[in-house]
Order: sequence, then structure tokens, then C-alpha cells
Amino acid sequence: MDRTPPPVSLASALALPRTPGRSAEIFVDGDLEVRFAARPTDGPQVPHLRDEIYFVASGSGHYRVEDKVTAVGAGDVLFCAAHTPHGFEGISGDFSVWVLFYGAEK
Repeated sequence: MDRTPPPVSLASALALPRTPGRSAEIFVDGDLEVRFAARPTDGPQVPHLRDEIYFVASGSGHYRVEDKVTAVGAGDVLFCAAHTPHGFEGISGDFSVWVLFYGAEK
């Protein structure tokens, strides 16, 4: 990326057009992809080809990685390795996450 993108507030990310269960692209730079998901899929996700980090922006719920389930809420940071089954369960109506995919596909 040859320029610094402007800051993106939670309010502006929530206002982005979105498809239910899908995340919206914020920006991409090389091996880093930053996305935002308001009300991500409640249940299993298709395992991804790259590692990812979630920052819970608002709300609460449970994060499942394989067979381990953890309660999560605003301010929590979550990691998921490429190819690992994961997803959110029992999420609140205001649940949203910043999503960072990074590194090469594995």
C-alpha cells in the first residue's frame, strides 16, 4: 500500500453495506486483509486458507475452535490458524468483529 488509509470508526464500519453472514473489506495490503463483520454467521464457518485474528468490537457470544468453546465479548482478541474449524455461537444482536487475515495461504 503506498498510502495510509483513513481511520475507520466502529460507527462507520457498522454503516457499510453488507451481506448477512459475510464481512466487508476495509483494506488490503499485500498479505494483510482487514475486514469487518457485523453479526457474522452464528455457527460453523468454512475453515480459511490463512491465519486470522478477530477483535471483538461489540456484543458477546461464544467462540468455538474445534471442540473448545470460550465466552467472548467486546475487547477480546481471538486467533484461528488456517484450516481450523471455528465459528461463533449464541451471539448477541449487536455482536461485531474486526477480522484480520494475514500471511500466505497455507
